[in-house]
Amino acid sequence: MRTILTSLLLVLPFLAISQNARLAQQYFLDGEYEKAAILYEQLFEQNEENEYYFDRYFNSLLNLERYQEAEQLVERQIRQFPENMRLYVSLGTLFEAQLKDDKAQEQYMRAIGQLPRNKYAITKLANIFTVEMKYDLAIQTFERGADLLRDDEVFAYNLGELYRRKGESEKMVTQYLNALAANPDRMNTLQTIFQRYFSQEEFEELQKQLYTRIQEDRDVIYYPVLLTWVFIQEKEYSKALRQVLAMDRRLRENGQRIYQLAEIAANDKDYDTAIRAYDYIVEEKGPSSSFYIDAKREALRNRRLKLVEGYDYSQDELKKLEQQYLDFLDEFGRRKVTAPIILELAELEALYLNDNKRAITLLEEMIEYPGLNPWVQAQGKLQLGDYYLIEGEVWEATLLYSQVDKAFKDDQLGHEARYRNARLSYFNRDFQWAQSQFDVLKASTSKLIANDALDLSVFIMDNLGLDSTETAMALYADADLLVFQNQFDEAFAKLDTLVREFPGHDLEDDVLYLKARIYEKKRDYLQTAEMLQRIVDDFSDGIRADNALYKLGQLYENQLNDPEKAKTYYETLFIDFSNSTFAVEARKRYRVLRGDAVQ
Repeated sequence: MRTILTSLLLVLPFLAISQNARLAQQYFLDGEYEKAAILYEQLFEQNEENEYYFDRYFNSLLNLERYQEAEQLVERQIRQFPENMRLYVSLGTLFEAQLKDDKAQEQYMRAIGQLPRNKYAITKLANIFTVEMKYDLAIQTFERGADLLRDDEVFAYNLGELYRRKGESEKMVTQYLNALAANPDRMNTLQTIFQRYFSQEEFEELQKQLYTRIQEDRDVIYYPVLLTWVFIQEKEYSKALRQVLAMDRRLRENGQRIYQLAEIAANDKDYDTAIRAYDYIVEEKGPSSSFYIDAKREALRNRRLKLVEGYDYSQDELKKLEQQYLDFLDEFGRRKVTAPIILELAELEALYLNDNKRAITLLEEMIEYPGLNPWVQAQGKLQLGDYYLIEGEVWEATLLYSQVDKAFKDDQLGHEARYRNARLSYFNRDFQWAQSQFDVLKASTSKLIANDALDLSVFIMDNLGLDSTETAMALYADADLLVFQNQFDEAFAKLDTLVREFPGHDLEDDVLYLKARIYEKKRDYLQTAEMLQRIVDDFSDGIRADNALYKLGQLYENQLNDPEKAKTYYETLFIDFSNSTFAVEARKRYRVLRGDAVQ
């Protein structure tokens, strides 16, 4: 019994203190400083080394404007703990509250002046100033600390943060780079800060200082690494390539940096820089390099994309590219590992050099290679099916599509095969069956397939049965197939027949849209724009209006070199057709052309 009573007598005071602490905190948070001051005074008197109780008691007095009591409290603590720099800051805060700025400054400098040669103490005082947003005093603290520790870079990162908060760009960049010099492992942390907080002007300042440091210390690698990163953020891939080429030569590397940069540039469609990078690996590293075959393959791929995506190529350029593909195959052979190159060559032959039969021969051989990756084989079959369709061999086309559908039923390739079979039914005028398939494919995981399926489904539903014989729809489908087969004159004739025999038919905007596609394939961009503009002007309520606006935006942005006009079309699209599947991308392109930073 005595033991229990003794334990209770020991525990009860602690319970009382805990209860008073919770009550005092509530009073303080509620702004009842008079009550808070009474409780915190009691708590502080019981434990004069508790800085939390001291701070709360001091701030309660400060809020009550009981300045004399507060000053006596701080002075008493200073006499007892003269090495506690925090107390001088508290005294300075008290003087500031009384508008005695000179006396406040004197206490702050007193705290800084009495700093010990101790990193923790220096950082603690600087953090107190930082919390109070006294950034200049925090900077002085760190600078004084660096002198005491005889290390100019020990607090460089902290100083960089403070100058960032103050908006002093030049000093901020200097200190961040000093922090990198002190600890190169901080690279990722600094890159995150630059990405998150830096403006365009601050990136320019960073570039300037990095150039200076590279000139002053050519043996340091982390400066050109960071400068390369900056150029990549700015999408200045050509400048980034100069840096990685210099590093590759200086360090006698294997080309990995260059290959990685080439991939980034290629993904962002800077094909010229990507090609230069891949060519460097091929020419300078040679066949012994582990990147040789990949670099050679990717250089080819980027040359092809540069030509065909730019819609700006001559027959001579296409023939030169074809020969480069053939040279690649002569060097590495025609086998399963080079099958992707054969896929690209077949596309070049069929769609750009108009040699469909040669494309078919290439693919017929490729899909029979022993050990061929099934996914690559399936791509070959889909492509081959398209080229059979161009030749009018419908049965062969649907057979290949069906094989891929069966082998990759739940895969995106299977969805693509089903889409092509459904499109084939549409070409064959089996509209109801085609629409039922498109309706299923609208739920495809592939956005591209889903959008194409939705377009054709809506198109068929809107136009099916508008006349008793479906003749107009059949004429349009025939013309659509002729366009797919690159028989443009025949397609124009078919479309003109439709308009002549069915004047005022709801398909008129679709006729204009298909003619625009033909002119685009023929690279007659002014005629393309004319057809699309007629849709916007005369059929603004039709289902092709948003398509036409988006295509016009792309056309003026990429081919007709009129970004202001492109902006107008994009803006009209995302404002007047906000529910369009093109609205989000149109808004993004508009912001890019306006000069906004878009992720």
